[in-house]
Amino acid sequence: MTKIEVKKIIKAVNASDGAGVKLKRSIGTPEADYIDPFLMLDEFGSENKEDYIAGFPPHPHRGIETVTYMLNGEFEHEDSTGAKGVMTSGDVQWMKTGRGIIHSEMPAMKEGKLLGFQLWINMPAKFKKNKPEYLYLKGNELGFHKDEDKSVKVIAGKFGEVEGPEKNHNVEPIYFHIILKEGKKFVYNVPPTHNSFIYLLKGELKIGDKNHGKTSNSHLILLERGNKLELQANKQTEFLFIAGKPIGEPIARGGPFVMNTKAEILEAIQDYNNGKFAKY
Repeated sequence: MTKIEVKKIIKAVNASDGAGVKLKRSIGTPEADYIDPFLMLDEFGSENKEDYIAGFPPHPHRGIETVTYMLNGEFEHEDSTGAKGVMTSGDVQWMKTGRGIIHSEMPAMKEGKLLGFQLWINMPAKFKKNKPEYLYLKGNELGFHKDEDKSVKVIAGKFGEVEGPEKNHNVEPIYFHIILKEGKKFVYNVPPTHNSFIYLLKGELKIGDKNHGKTSNSHLILLERGNKLELQANKQTEFLFIAGKPIGEPIARGGPFVMNTKAEILEAIQDYNNGKFAKY
């Protein structure tokens, strides 16, 4: 077995999106533009309502999947498929935008702590024109493992006998939220085909056997290919582990649209401007 080692440690950059929501972006930046199949990773969170109260008013997407995982707070989702609901702490929204969706995500809270993540996953060309799909997962529907060393929430993939609710996906995603106690280890066999990374929310990890830089809060840790992940927490640590099988196709970006060619981006813009975008 090939032990997985650290490739690069990247500090998330401060950014804003929507109507001025403050966030920390780690994928979709100059240092980590595209980790196939992952296009973007944002940590959004604040105890100051002014940082999030304006939310994400209606906006379009095409050609991607967005996975929103809420750790604290409440957000209301509404989209052009008719899906509507309020995300609360621990819930997941998995949206496959396909050929086009218009949606909004607005805070359903006036004050308090907001904390969550949004991950963008690319779609292969053959799925980019599919009808959109919306999957809403309550926190108690996620897989959950707990022992004396750690807790593992499983959104996608399998940990031991525990399996996440998102199954039969083309990139075979793994998405874990892990809390690892001080001095304890986390060991996991990763498919050697997959690209993987850790997003460290808080704490400090030792990864693999080789020396690497210090891991710090709100840092992305890109990992080398391999099939055995072995971590140890230098202090109690909370992090995401995410992996997926690369798609290996060219990408063209245009804001909320990700296609394979610039011509397809122009088509998406024209469809949106002409009112043809979210017609099913």
